Amino acid sequence: MTSRSSKATARTSSVARAVARTQTLLPGRDGIGTVRRTTLPGGLRVVTETLPSVRSATFGIWAHVGSRDETPALNGATHYLEHLLFKGTRERSALDISSAVDAVGGEMNAFTAKEYTCYYARVLDTDLPLAIDVVCDMLTGSLIREEDVDAERGVILEEIAMTEDDPGDVVHDLFAQTMFGDTPLGRPVLGTVDTINALTRDQIARFYKKHYDPTHLVVAAAGNVDHATVVRLVRRAFEKAGALTRTDAVPVVPRDGHRAIRTAGRVELVGRRTEQAHVVLGMPGLARTDDRRWALGVLNTALGGGMSSRLFQEVREKRGLAYSVYSYTSGFADCGLFGVYAGCRPSQVHDVLRICRDELDLVAREGLTDDEVHRAVGQLSGSTVLGLEDTGALMNRIGKSELCWGDQMSVDDMLARIAAVTPDDVRAVASELLGQRPSLAVIGPLKDKQADRLHTAVS
Repeated sequence: MTSRSSKATARTSSVARAVARTQTLLPGRDGIGTVRRTTLPGGLRVVTETLPSVRSATFGIWAHVGSRDETPALNGATHYLEHLLFKGTRERSALDISSAVDAVGGEMNAFTAKEYTCYYARVLDTDLPLAIDVVCDMLTGSLIREEDVDAERGVILEEIAMTEDDPGDVVHDLFAQTMFGDTPLGRPVLGTVDTINALTRDQIARFYKKHYDPTHLVVAAAGNVDHATVVRLVRRAFEKAGALTRTDAVPVVPRDGHRAIRTAGRVELVGRRTEQAHVVLGMPGLARTDDRRWALGVLNTALGGGMSSRLFQEVREKRGLAYSVYSYTSGFADCGLFGVYAGCRPSQVHDVLRICRDELDLVAREGLTDDEVHRAVGQLSGSTVLGLEDTGALMNRIGKSELCWGDQMSVDDMLARIAAVTPDDVRAVASELLGQRPSLAVIGPLKDKQADRLHTAVS
């Protein structure tokens, strides 16, 4: 005799299977590199990229939540929650979670960014079912116990302290604060000592319930994987947790917005007894959805993306003023940053800043030469392909693409977009972005006279 609850479960499972929708997003070549997406009835998306020639697989779950979703009082909650999901579920203790993956020689980790969080495991292809079961259990069945919150608080405070001991990292948080001010994008992903000490178990549990609904999640797997098998195993794990009961749910759409950063000439200085001064000079960049991002990528590569770049040659090779000097871009849903970092002796800060500022101004006025653009196009194309040579990178690409763009772009299409960038495209974006008045963040043992001069360095 079948119970009513069994019949209800069977009906729910039947409906779930009936309305799952599968699409081939990228056909690949001879089945290699094929990217497929299945949307389950609870709004959960599953994307896979098949690469039969390897013996590994990387499985990840991306959550549509980052530090920019936090209020000031919740600063650090996203990262805190990332830690807590490893602390145990109804079925597994923290030791069970870690030992299960360790026992098969796999690796498991997670990371939190300003606009998303990702949990992943990389294993042999034959151990993919184990990885799926463990990671899905973590995401759907976390207990978030009071004792775990208290224990992990100390761990996170140590992580903050460790980061504070590396001014080369902290200066990037300081620059974000300089550009965005006291806003979610301007606050540190880790939170602060005060906010971490103030967070409670109930606050974190509410945050978990709000942001880890299946509609906010993207499951991604890459390597020697079979799409139908991955979908079946994921669906089984989420149905077991009772997470796919809303058959009419639809996935959340990618972030959107039209935020304009209008900061200019802001300077943030932190005095610290370090051997080097750590400097970031920069200005507003482009949103990650801006079509000009391809030209910006070429510009960034030519300016500070390698040993042949202008900044590396001018600051390090010709003058020996810094060991590390580079430029970078950060693109968010509705805005972005362009920055130049250098680490140098405190007595050389003004020389380094002057050279970097002169190069940015020169490129803003005159652009790059055709040879520089063509070399940067080749460098960016090669690094793009080489950066996708393992299953972890492939999983990151398809998972982030689904979460942030709602679509997939093939590697060939990416290379075509890079190759289509012209010197005029680069000159246009350089004129617009580098022509802005920059802001500055510096950490180091600065004397009063140096600090006064730095405040005028961006004028």
